[in-house]
Amino acid sequence: MENITLKKISEVLGISISTVSRALKNHPDISAATKTKVRDLADSLDYEPNSTAINLRTRNSKILGILIPSASNSFYGSFISAMEEECQKLGYAVIIMQSADNPETEKNILRLFRQNRVTGVFACLTPESNNFEPFNKLSENNIPVIFFDKVSDDHPHKVCINDKEAAELAANELIINDKKKVLAIFGNKSISITKEREKAFSASFENYPKVQLDLKYASSTEEAFEITDKIFSGAKKPDALFCMSDEILIGSMRAIQHLGIVYPQTTGIISISDGKFPKLYYPEITHVETSGSKLGKLALDYMMCLINGEEFNKKNYVKSILIQGKSL
Repeated sequence: MENITLKKISEVLGISISTVSRALKNHPDISAATKTKVRDLADSLDYEPNSTAINLRTRNSKILGILIPSASNSFYGSFISAMEEECQKLGYAVIIMQSADNPETEKNILRLFRQNRVTGVFACLTPESNNFEPFNKLSENNIPVIFFDKVSDDHPHKVCINDKEAAELAANELIINDKKKVLAIFGNKSISITKEREKAFSASFENYPKVQLDLKYASSTEEAFEITDKIFSGAKKPDALFCMSDEILIGSMRAIQHLGIVYPQTTGIISISDGKFPKLYYPEITHVETSGSKLGKLALDYMMCLINGEEFNKKNYVKSILIQGKSL
């Protein structure tokens, strides 16, 4: 099939290529009649602009890179879905890559993004990320980087869930329900999200010395299962379980079900969650909603401001909301 070009349209209509180009761009110097003729012919010939040439000229590929640990995580799934939906409205596409929490894979992905001249990058760090040179190279090539969820404290561009607020909401709900022996399972100790949530959660109980906190850390669903199974198999069971994330909730609930523990009669349960998994259990798990979808939309708003050289006037975090279930 013949590739329809501006030259072909100009030849058919007997006008210059520059006139065709300006007519398609709705330039004020071109008459309405000429614009109509050009557009009608372009439509009838199924003309499409040369996106490669446009991208080279504008230095905007209209492609955004998203670097996540794993697409199987529901939080990142929500983030990506919202991002793709909003990008389509703006005429952008996304490339989604998974690091599997491997720093070397992360480095290779960032190089791939740079080589493919993406317009911007959204990055969720691995727990072992300590070399920021690959990110700096992107910035040096005028490719803005926005960190999300697991972020760098030193980087100016980042969007997060309000982790302090989320942990405080969960802790206060345990206090209100008069829980005295709380098993709290957090994620990988080395990442910022764990540090922020653990600090705020623990601080909430400083004025409640009668509450016994047992803080544990799990880097996977399986570890969360093992910790919960071991502690709830003991004689003195906790009267409350707090899970820092959906990943931990899934592992812990498998242990609760495995042991036949009835909640909330035997123990109360509360989690920080994107909101999908708490609804899969009966009774529904009380949780603090930390929306990946809202974070995705906020991150894209921020990116568009960076690309367009505008000020970002919104807060760079998403508020957390307590959702009452029947598990406390």
